[in-house]
Amino acid sequence: MVWDHQQVDREQQRRAEFAAAASQAAVTLMSIDSATAKDNVRQIIDNSTGGFKEDIESSAEDLVKAAQDSKASTKATAQAAAVQSMDADTAVVLVSSATTVSNTAGADQQPRNWRLSLTMVDDGSQIKMSKVEFVP
Repeated sequence: MVWDHQQVDREQQRRAEFAAAASQAAVTLMSIDSATAKDNVRQIIDNSTGGFKEDIESSAEDLVKAAQDSKASTKATAQAAAVQSMDADTAVVLVSSATTVSNTAGADQQPRNWRLSLTMVDDGSQIKMSKVEFVP
C-alpha cells in the first residue's frame, strides 16, 4: 500500500512538472515584443526540441522581422493547464491562455483567449515543447 501511495505521489508530481513547463512554454511562445523579438524567438528555440525546434529555427529571421515590422507587443498569460496523457518522458498538456496586444500608437486590445495542445518532452535536463497545436 505504501509503494502504491509513493507511485501516485510521483505521478502527481510529474504531471505538475509537465503542466508547469507547458504553461511557461505557452507564455514564452505567445509573448513577443517588437523591441526584443530576437531574444523572444531565441527563448522559443531554447525551450523547443525536435521538428518543432527545427521549424522555428528555419523561420526565425522571418518571425523576428514580422515582429519588428508590427511594432506591437503581445503579452501572454497561462490561465490553466491539464495533462491529457503522459508516459515516462512525454506528456500532452492542454493549456488555456490569454494574450493582449498593444502597439506604438497606444492602442490596447482586449484579451484574446487561446487553447493549445502542447506535446512536452523531458530531454533529461529540461522539459521542452516538441509540438504545438491550437485547439478550436
